[in-house]
Amino acid sequence: MCGVSPGATPSTDSRDAPALARTVSGRLLFLFILGDVLGAGVYVLVGEVAGASGGAVWVPLLLALGLALLTAASYAELATKHPRAGGAAVYTTRAFGPLVGFVVGFCMLAAGVVSVAALARAFGGDYLAAFVDLPVVPVAVVFLLALAALNARGIRDSLRANVVMTCIEVGGLVLVVVLGLVVLARDGGDASRLTSLGTPESGPVAAVLAGSVLAFYSFVGFETSVNVAEEVRDPRRSYPRALFGALAAAGVVYLAVGVVASLVVPTDVLASSSGPLLEVVREAGIVPPVVFAAIALVAVANGALLTGIMSSRLTYGMARDGAVPRGLARVLPRRRTPWVAILVTTAASLLLALTGGVADLAATLVLLLLVVFTAVNAAVLVLRRRDGGSTDHFRAPTVLPVLGIASCVLLATQVEGGVWLRGGVLVVIGVVLGVVSTALRRRSPRAPEPSAR
Repeated sequence: MCGVSPGATPSTDSRDAPALARTVSGRLLFLFILGDVLGAGVYVLVGEVAGASGGAVWVPLLLALGLALLTAASYAELATKHPRAGGAAVYTTRAFGPLVGFVVGFCMLAAGVVSVAALARAFGGDYLAAFVDLPVVPVAVVFLLALAALNARGIRDSLRANVVMTCIEVGGLVLVVVLGLVVLARDGGDASRLTSLGTPESGPVAAVLAGSVLAFYSFVGFETSVNVAEEVRDPRRSYPRALFGALAAAGVVYLAVGVVASLVVPTDVLASSSGPLLEVVREAGIVPPVVFAAIALVAVANGALLTGIMSSRLTYGMARDGAVPRGLARVLPRRRTPWVAILVTTAASLLLALTGGVADLAATLVLLLLVVFTAVNAAVLVLRRRDGGSTDHFRAPTVLPVLGIASCVLLATQVEGGVWLRGGVLVVIGVVLGVVSTALRRRSPRAPEPSAR
């Protein structure tokens, strides 16, 4: 692992809140993104994709990877052009003004907080029950408090923990592939499933699109990394390499897992299982299922940690820019971590974890992120015209953000009506709060800088 300089000096900007320390190397950033993409989704969604698209799971996975790379190109350009905490909210504010920026930031923040809450409840569910039977709510509370403490300790320590957990996650997926190959070596499996597309309810094209929505959820996570771009050393050079490298690595792993799972496990069994990769482990009969349950718990914890980092940094960035109360931009004087933002986002996740189930909490995530991704792709095109032809940053071919917008619209047409209703309510809340926030900012002078306390 590439080391991190303990004495790294934070960047400064006299107009803003205390700056965050630039302590994240390119290698740590790569592992951050890889760990976030290879989160809990791959451990549970392969079966759902099979149920939606048929046995050829690799097709929607490959399509989803291509669609994710379109929007990732826009993020790479904007993150290297404006490497600041706040990410999508900062970009869209520059492009479309504070109201749109607030709504986009609110959607991103809502998705992050909801995701952490869902993962907290998932941590206390069936995988933990393989070891000890404890009520979900107390486990979720302790889990969230532990994550908040690690987040507040410092991003360097958080990302070093991510290195360990990412290695375990990837090791678990490699284990699935190896065990699947063992089953195939015994003349098990059925290769015909790799070309089976469609379900009794949907033809091949509709089935692939439906499966791609679920598969797309497995690839999201890359967008959270822009919120730590301000803490990356040499982001203009390191960020694109880490982003595209991590997505490519995740794509290879996902495709291998999807092919093996489809070959080894009958499609109906895969689709009906809440732990589809555990079915591969059982088919091999070599590794105790409890070992894989432990790996899955690590995957859930890592996804929650990285999403929690994103949520707190996004809140910090919005507060520093005055979109939300500037007291949320306070940082610990020694750790230089946004402690108030960490407390607030953790409290919100805790409240959601206490009041909703995993399925309800997760249902609106894809739609919220599609709103964000559409705005980010559009922001690339607008800011190019406004900023001129600067070349000191990564520049995506113009066709990619255009196709990124089209891909978001395409996936949005596959989202169910109930999800549209729930997501629409959240977007409306964001718009109302944005109108109020924008009006207050126009009427009030710039607030004093928050202190680092």
